[in-house]
Amino acid sequence: MQIYFVRHGKTEWNLEKRFQGGQGDSPLLPQSLIDIKKLGQHLKNTKFRAIYSSPLKRAFATAQGIDDAMNAQLPVIIDERLREFNLGEMEGMQFEAALKKYPAQVDDLWHHPDWYDGHAINGEDYPEVIARGQNFASSVAQKFTNPDDKVLAVSHGAALSAIMGGLLGFSLKNLRQNGSLNNTSLTILETSDQGQTWHSLIWNETDFLDRKLSETDAL
Repeated sequence: MQIYFVRHGKTEWNLEKRFQGGQGDSPLLPQSLIDIKKLGQHLKNTKFRAIYSSPLKRAFATAQGIDDAMNAQLPVIIDERLREFNLGEMEGMQFEAALKKYPAQVDDLWHHPDWYDGHAINGEDYPEVIARGQNFASSVAQKFTNPDDKVLAVSHGAALSAIMGGLLGFSLKNLRQNGSLNNTSLTILETSDQGQTWHSLIWNETDFLDRKLSETDAL
């Protein structure tokens, strides 16, 4: 079976280079509504068994928009395991300000996942995010067992980098080896053994957006 992982559409805080994390939230940009519709149209011939979303508004609105554009008429199921990485005291801060106040945490978050200490700023560590993501993927794979079963899961950049890196068996040090994920991007992972092992079919696909991406699309 396959999980179609989608990063939510770009928000005002993405544009402002601000950490949103697991509690912060900001509205989707007008361009994002267009992008979400394009992704839905790209997937309109794909038959999904279920649609899951992080509980945060930016992810749920993305999932609902894709559902509407596909005319799939599936309920969007909220799942806490898809919530964004809890970044503790950095949430709501612009990257530049956070780098000055928490230089080690910011650098390690982006470049050294194996060194990152989220607990020092009242947030999560990578292994905790990986564990809840693996739990989600395993439960979905055991529920939808036919080889052609497909589900859609909308989550967040930092969480998905951790979750999918963990599912693919990357070491903590090399968790981000496939690169960052753009807003409204599509990544497809597949399992043939009910979630014990996974491999990537598509990573960070954005061609369907049919526009030039900017730096902030990957933040």
